[in-house]
Amino acid sequence: MRAHRTKTLLFVAVSGVLALALLISDQYLPGLPLQPKQLPAAVVTMGDSTLSGEGGGDYAVGTNGERGNWCHRSAAAPIHQLQLPPDVTRINLACSGARAEVVGADPDPGHAEGSQSAQLAELAKRYRITDVVVQVGANDVGFTDTVNQCVEAWVRRAEEGCAGQLRSDWPRRIERMQPKVRSALEDIRAAMDSAGYTPSSYSLVVQSYASPVGPDVRPELQNLSGCPFLTSDLQWIRDTGVPQLANGLHEVAQQVGARFLDHSRAGSGREACTGDPKTGEGEWFTRLSVDWASLQDESRAAHAMQESYHANAAGHRQLGRCLSEFLATTEETASCLPDDRGNLHLATNTASALPSHP
Repeated sequence: MRAHRTKTLLFVAVSGVLALALLISDQYLPGLPLQPKQLPAAVVTMGDSTLSGEGGGDYAVGTNGERGNWCHRSAAAPIHQLQLPPDVTRINLACSGARAEVVGADPDPGHAEGSQSAQLAELAKRYRITDVVVQVGANDVGFTDTVNQCVEAWVRRAEEGCAGQLRSDWPRRIERMQPKVRSALEDIRAAMDSAGYTPSSYSLVVQSYASPVGPDVRPELQNLSGCPFLTSDLQWIRDTGVPQLANGLHEVAQQVGARFLDHSRAGSGREACTGDPKTGEGEWFTRLSVDWASLQDESRAAHAMQESYHANAAGHRQLGRCLSEFLATTEETASCLPDDRGNLHLATNTASALPSHP
């Protein structure tokens, strides 16, 4: 009788310990209908043109204007440059031109592909997603409009350039962008939650943007043949605008518990129009590019310059290498910087990761 009581008490005690362990654990519960650890592994990229592979060429069928889909997913995109085990599936949901609402759960009904986080929710049931990499915010802050504004300033030879107005307007744009990006990241978290994941069971990475242009433009290319910008504006874009955007995205990443990879100085010395004026050798970003054939087609004409000032195939390789190095670490924050040989590598000295200029 006493032995039976002892076994009963032991069983109750062990059961209580197991129940408590399950309650406080931040890992997968063992009884999930779709056990993620038994599914094939995958890495997913989400966001806009920087991760879709815009500028890299060789775009996937269905994303090069077909039925209004201009996502421009390239075979050169960073996800295809990652050093991953052969059994890991690479999935690119990023779409050129995407705003935060498209990455989140509430896109414009007219978008060609709809919500990226909704697509992620379905993928999370079929794959064991280990990493979700997100790069979004540039379209919400109006980066393309800013570039156009700076080109107009070059045409007019405006005394203050585009930077004159942007010095006060740009920080306000970033402030308006931040809650939109946060909402998108929260939608991503919710999509993963719906499939049984917990925050510590996968890595959520937010990336900032590299400056595609800088003040070291070759003089013979500082025109419509390459980079029509005033030198003062190029200085502002590289040293102020892009770092301020990085700081804004870093703040949002911290708010949602995401890791952060800073690209604000990733293209230093390899921006558009800094290399050979005839071949562009050494440049990681496209110059002003025009698809003349598309200009002859009314349905494609609006996208004839879509590749301008995006990373080229060489740039995507470099950005992918640094991202790969970051995913292999447990660092919460790091930056991508060129080394002495001109290749991009991870720098984990966070004190210098996020430069700030007035």
